[in-house]
Amino acid sequence: MKLLILDRDGVINQDSDAYIKSLDEWIPIPGSIEAIAQLSKTGWTVAVATNQSGIARGYYSLATLDAMHARLRELVAAQGGEVGLIVYCPHGPDDGCDCRKPRPGMLRTIANHYAVDLAGVWFVGDSKGDLEAARAVDAQPVLVRTGKGEQTLSKGVPEATLIFDDLASIASALIHTQAG
Repeated sequence: MKLLILDRDGVINQDSDAYIKSLDEWIPIPGSIEAIAQLSKTGWTVAVATNQSGIARGYYSLATLDAMHARLRELVAAQGGEVGLIVYCPHGPDDGCDCRKPRPGMLRTIANHYAVDLAGVWFVGDSKGDLEAARAVDAQPVLVRTGKGEQTLSKGVPEATLIFDDLASIASALIHTQAG
């Protein structure tokens, strides 16, 4: 199985320090929807692991989060692709859960769902927590420069982290490598 795991905010859609609180605020990064569709059409399973502490903070409801994810699925389907499992952590930073990145709970949930070992699987994110979660399960940390990626890069990233401009450039590299 060719599995790619993505963070959501800052990788697939625009991020905001004020949180993405409504469907209107959920705006795809240019090229990201097409990238997911292209990957899907070339045999990749694209899963999503996203911290959503805005739920615990009362900024938006589970129904709103579900609507955002339904929109993501609809947009990718309109391009002929499919989004795999989407897992999210609804907890706040001090709740002590195992799912909130940098803890690896969501990545383990995806691994269990697909019955795969995550060693070497690319986990794409834009934050230090994303990269740390990848390393915790022996996945390949991949940083995009979108979202908080440039800020994360300026503070230093773990050795062996792959760095790309955006999700579209990752899709291009993976599809090109696979074809060659």
